[in-house]
Amino acid sequence: MPCVNGFENLSKLEENLGYTFKNIHFLEVGVTHSSYANEARGHIEYNERQEFLGDAVLSIIVSDYIFENYTELPEGELTKLRASLVCEKSLCEFSTELHMGEFLRLGHGEELMGGRERPSILADAFEAVLAAIYLDGGIEPATKFVLGFVKRSLAHVENVPFKDYKTLLQEYVQHYHSGELEYKVIGMSGPDHKRVFTMCVSIDGVVYGFGDGGTKQEAGQNAARATLELLNRDNA
Repeated sequence: MPCVNGFENLSKLEENLGYTFKNIHFLEVGVTHSSYANEARGHIEYNERQEFLGDAVLSIIVSDYIFENYTELPEGELTKLRASLVCEKSLCEFSTELHMGEFLRLGHGEELMGGRERPSILADAFEAVLAAIYLDGGIEPATKFVLGFVKRSLAHVENVPFKDYKTLLQEYVQHYHSGELEYKVIGMSGPDHKRVFTMCVSIDGVVYGFGDGGTKQEAGQNAARATLELLNRDNA
């Protein structure tokens, strides 16, 4: 049941978020729409300022993650990828998954017009609640919260021009091995303007794969791909 006039169900929302607030006021503001504040008597703080902050927090978390994990993407492709993850459609889907609409405080008119299912309201609420987590606990819980959605979304993003083999290998090693994963440059060839790097991948000191590339990042990706192919072949 929607919580129209109060915050009786915010403990359930905390459960959905996977985060318990020290100061519940931040979450209360996060779920309060301007239409509710406009109809209420007295000063009611609503979520537009937190939405502003949440937008910035979301951008830096997503930017940092794809910068570190999609090392072969140029700036333009990184921008497109980030845009696909922080667009209204994606944020609305995240918010819907959290059943955010059930917990919003809306004005009567907005309620009648279906505001609990309006994509723009749900997307804004996601950013406002993200800001609430950031204000209450800092960047670490905010990052954990966001990446839970982002990592799953990246698995379905279309038009990413390569597979991130280094991340795939890291996940494989964490799951099937307890050893240390290491990348090492073992050779360089070619003139300065057309340098080719050769890298190897080792797990617990045992070399598994090699890769060449025009940059260390490209060579590392190719070495990781060769290692994955070898590991998958051995385990077939």
